[in-house]
Amino acid sequence: MDKLHDEAEEIRAETAAESPELQEHDRLAELQKALEEAEQKALYAAAEVQNVRRRAEQERVQAVAYANTGFARDMLSVKDNLDRALGHVPEGAREDERFKAFIEGIEATARELDAVFGRNGVSRVEAKGLPLDPNRHQAMIEMPSDAEPGTVVEEMQAGYVLKDRLLRPALVGVARKP
Repeated sequence: MDKLHDEAEEIRAETAAESPELQEHDRLAELQKALEEAEQKALYAAAEVQNVRRRAEQERVQAVAYANTGFARDMLSVKDNLDRALGHVPEGAREDERFKAFIEGIEATARELDAVFGRNGVSRVEAKGLPLDPNRHQAMIEMPSDAEPGTVVEEMQAGYVLKDRLLRPALVGVARKP
């Protein structure tokens, strides 16, 4: 094996000595090939850097947009409690001077919370009268109804989204044939 290698080297040396132009041409071809490889690697590296930058920017935008998800989800229980309190106000209590200011205060707090939700992209999931959407509604019961089967006929708990991300599904009753 060494003998073959030595012979090949001798032939290369003789050829190079006989033809300096051939040696120069081979060297130029090697350099061009190395340059092409380096350019290709540089293009791949630039593309990878571009992809990393784009991904990082998308992640940053999403982090900013959804940073308050946990806080918004926690505030939903406050909204539920305010709605329950207003739903349990006795019939004549709004006219009674002893309770009027108290009830108006609860209503004002609920309106302000709705405004804060709106400013921060939190909105209620529409449910009643719409077809069941498993991405936004959670069916709790089926109820006999004249409505089209699969239609939401009762909302037990409101659902909410933050921009386009579901915070909590609406708990609903769905129509079935009577």
